[in-house]
Amino acid sequence: MLKQVSIYAENKKGTMERITSILANENINILGSVTNDSAEYGIVRMVVSDPSAAAQALSQAGFLCRLTDVLGVEVTDEVGNLNRLLLSLEESNISVDYLYLSFNRASGKPIMVFHVDSAYEVEACLRSKGFTLC
Repeated sequence: MLKQVSIYAENKKGTMERITSILANENINILGSVTNDSAEYGIVRMVVSDPSAAAQALSQAGFLCRLTDVLGVEVTDEVGNLNRLLLSLEESNISVDYLYLSFNRASGKPIMVFHVDSAYEVEACLRSKGFTLC
């Protein structure tokens, strides 16, 4: 199980630089991220090297943050692998809220990071189907 930092940020020039600067100053590495925006605000979701410290530093800087459980599944870099993962989830009646890509620096393989309801149950389901979780 991974912890994701969700940052609610105003959609204006310089916001992403400010976020990454805060993380860099705390020596926190960004391992994967996705940004969803609207007219005024956006949500930046990140898997980082130290989620608690990241949330604390960003909160102290005035950002609204939340830590969320997400799953990371290591996949091989082959055509159809993401589809196989999603098909396994669909066959188990599991809906994916959102997903994004990260990278396992140790194995060199991609990691699909995704959010689902009941992450602990889904984690057990995927392990039983032979998937490698982070």
